[in-house]
Amino acid sequence: MFRGRYEHSIDAKGRTSVPARFREVMLAQGDSRLVLTTGLDTCLVAYPMTEWLAFERRLSELPQFDADVVTLKRIYVSGAVECELDKVGRILIPAGLRKHARFGRDALWAGMGSYIELWAKASFEDLRKDVLSDEDRRLGIAKRLAELGL
Repeated sequence: MFRGRYEHSIDAKGRTSVPARFREVMLAQGDSRLVLTTGLDTCLVAYPMTEWLAFERRLSELPQFDADVVTLKRIYVSGAVECELDKVGRILIPAGLRKHARFGRDALWAGMGSYIELWAKASFEDLRKDVLSDEDRRLGIAKRLAELGL
């Protein structure tokens, strides 16, 4: 399970270190590759290869002409890139993906359980601040989570 938030920089070539704790989880699963793709928000989503393959299988079982399924495929699958960890635990984020997430030098890795989100640090902080400062939104989230049994 991927959990926690970690801040890392992105170098001029577009490389960033995968947090050591996340690398440990990946390697324990026998995975040294991440599939990195555009998120529905202005972030990137990273799956270990085994999780990505399971996601693709589930997606392939959904109705192929459902508009939301097609949209998800257009955003997620078409934007997906395999990234191999280098010897020092970094990945290269392709330029198109960096542009989608509006990366500068500062990145924030956010563990999301079976996958990871990768944000421009300022974008994540803005999102977090917006949610925490909006009482109606927080109450709506709490209500929805209760409906889901959490």
